[in-house]
Amino acid sequence: MLRTNKDHLVIQSVMGEIAHPRMQNPFLVGQDGIPQVLPGIGAITYNIGLGDLVFGWECDHVEPGVSIRNPDDIENTALLTLACIGNEAKVISGDGKGLMGFVTGAHAGRDNTILYFDKKELGNLSVGDKVQIKAFGLGLKLPDYSDIKMMSLDPDLLEAMQITEGNGCLEVPVVATVPAYLMGSGIGAGVSQKGDYDIMTQDRGTIERLGLNKLRFGDLVLLSDCDNTYGRGYLRGAVTVGVIVHSDCILAGHGPGVVTLMSSKEGNILPRIDEKANIGRYLGLW
Repeated sequence: MLRTNKDHLVIQSVMGEIAHPRMQNPFLVGQDGIPQVLPGIGAITYNIGLGDLVFGWECDHVEPGVSIRNPDDIENTALLTLACIGNEAKVISGDGKGLMGFVTGAHAGRDNTILYFDKKELGNLSVGDKVQIKAFGLGLKLPDYSDIKMMSLDPDLLEAMQITEGNGCLEVPVVATVPAYLMGSGIGAGVSQKGDYDIMTQDRGTIERLGLNKLRFGDLVLLSDCDNTYGRGYLRGAVTVGVIVHSDCILAGHGPGVVTLMSSKEGNILPRIDEKANIGRYLGLW
């Protein structure tokens, strides 16, 4: 079994409220120069959830399932940073009080945390309902792999991900490999434990050639030549594994968002292609 420092990690509560969508100027000018008005960030999204395709929707940056935010900006930064993919989430107010779900993403820019709840239960939730998360995972380390930086990942989910070890490397299941030249919005950020960055999708031919047109919310992907150990940048030979958290976008330089989970400057993470490599599977949701 993969050794971690799981027993030495702090578990804390963080909280947010189900976020209302926000619009200032509804018009978005797409990468084709055409202005559009579309659904976007925030809300309870009833018909798009974990495991659904990220392409094909009439939307921009839609967050699957339930989006939450803490109204205090400083507290919201703590929510975004402390909450890790796979953490338990519990509704603590409103008609859906007591419902249990999971953290499935975080979105930079609007700084929302994204949650999974069973689609059949979403009708019991309302904008403004409070959700508390049992934050667990910040500070996660792999004692036998000092080169691999862990971030934003629940240790229990890590154990379920069917990772194998060999020759000083980890072999991680992913649905696809993404080359560094496709990584766009969010590149250059100074911290990797908060928010996401986007796969650019303007070149549809390349997206299809690489099989990225089949991506689903919750899929694991490998980012080649991408260093996310301390910020987000290009480094030949570096490798990062992340999870797809929001939909495709019409804006230039944007596309499906990736929350980074582990990164190695030395390339000590190897991909094992598995079309079923989705956090929903590892969380036991299907």
